[in-house]
Amino acid sequence: MTRIFKKYIALFSIPFFLFASCEKELSTSPTSSVSEDKLFSTVENIETVLNGTWSYMNDTYFTYANPGYGAILRTSDAMGSDAVINPSKYGFPAAYSFTQMQINNDTRVSAFWTLLYKVIDNCNNIITKIDASVGSQEKKDQIKGQALALRANSYLTLATFYQFTYLKDPEAKAVPIYTEPAKPTSEGNPKASLKEVYNRILTDLKESQTLLSKYSRASSAKYKINTDVVNGLLARAYLNTGNWTEAALHAAEARKAYPLMSASEYTAGFNSLSNSEWIWGHGQTTDQSNASYNFHFLDVSSASSYYYSFMADPYFKDLFDANDIRTQLFLWDGLKGREGSLRYQKFKFRQNQTADIVLMRSSEMVLIEAEAKARGGLLTEAAQRLNELRTIRKASLLDVAGKGAADVIDAILIERRKELWGEGFALSDILRTQGKVTRKAFNTGGANPAPVYVTITTPEGTTGQVPGIGHTVLVFPDKTPFVANSPYYLFTIPQLEVINNPNLNN
Repeated sequence: MTRIFKKYIALFSIPFFLFASCEKELSTSPTSSVSEDKLFSTVENIETVLNGTWSYMNDTYFTYANPGYGAILRTSDAMGSDAVINPSKYGFPAAYSFTQMQINNDTRVSAFWTLLYKVIDNCNNIITKIDASVGSQEKKDQIKGQALALRANSYLTLATFYQFTYLKDPEAKAVPIYTEPAKPTSEGNPKASLKEVYNRILTDLKESQTLLSKYSRASSAKYKINTDVVNGLLARAYLNTGNWTEAALHAAEARKAYPLMSASEYTAGFNSLSNSEWIWGHGQTTDQSNASYNFHFLDVSSASSYYYSFMADPYFKDLFDANDIRTQLFLWDGLKGREGSLRYQKFKFRQNQTADIVLMRSSEMVLIEAEAKARGGLLTEAAQRLNELRTIRKASLLDVAGKGAADVIDAILIERRKELWGEGFALSDILRTQGKVTRKAFNTGGANPAPVYVTITTPEGTTGQVPGIGHTVLVFPDKTPFVANSPYYLFTIPQLEVINNPNLNN
């Protein structure tokens, strides 16, 4: 087991419940191996571990369909209402059809669990060992604060997808909590309740906020966690747990330094950390570009995109006003083999085939603030926040006159679907709000439905009429209709975890 601690940077530590499955993979140490004592002896070394953990989280390939943390976000959208996944393309058809994330020996199921708990264990090592290292207190505070927030993000992701919403049952058992580094003698922990998991998340984030209070990052280093990112994570956690006042407060704080993007920025491809409203993201270069592979699924307009599998539901387009700048992104596909699919050309590779990955931005924070205020009964303030976003998107404004809380909340949730499409919030919002997937066939309806024909333009410039392509999966695998709080929405725990951790369900 000791060789595990000699793995390079991000792979130096593996949670005990993964030992059995990873032993073969870990049998060879790289030539850059260092001892555990040396690895954690200085703040400079520990920051290298933290940077490696971040890279592992975002850039690790389990398969080409699972390029790091971004694959979790893609899966969330594939299991939602507004993305139509091409069933013949590699990557996400099984998630789209709800036939994957309930299979406990599936590669993706194992990959997500492994990814999140490896990040947690690396952060546990950093958090517990940084105080004894050589270096300035300022640097120790920065590294520890960032590790606490990164651990909190992993637990927040686990709480989101592995159990129903906190507001349904805070005592529901979710996932194990670990705060100490895994050792060969470690025993598995039982599932903790959602209440316990969120207490851990909030405790970590509050401590992180204090430790990072004096830290300032470069504008080009948006992968570095600062208090803005921490406030954004707090806003998400408080929204999930129904603390509307705190959710609105932290969302407002998170976005202060990040003005909403212009129309030209919105249509530029969602591929750059330099975007004015990005708060947190993962940068990519030509020699470090693994996470860019996410764009082979998201980018439906670049000729170099391999899979172009995330198309839009035609009914999604109907949610937008005619003058909304976001409607410029829709285009009926005229390429051979894709005729009639509806592109939503939000994501585009840069010319060098790289693309930065967005993890948090101001628009989300505006919408958290709006929703929290609406759920707290402050409908006028909620509409003001919503209209702040709609104004810059040139969409019609919401008039709250004569509207109740349910109307305003519904408008905000629809705006989340419109604004955050493809960024990983589809399934998480369905779970959080106890909603349901909404999909219907794109046809004329009635007793004898017929195709809806749409106009396409071919690469040669000719136009024609073809049947528009909408959703192909309209029910759960057992042929029952989509409903709220369905177990089909949840990610299952991998088989190896169940086998290797006898305490899991205690």
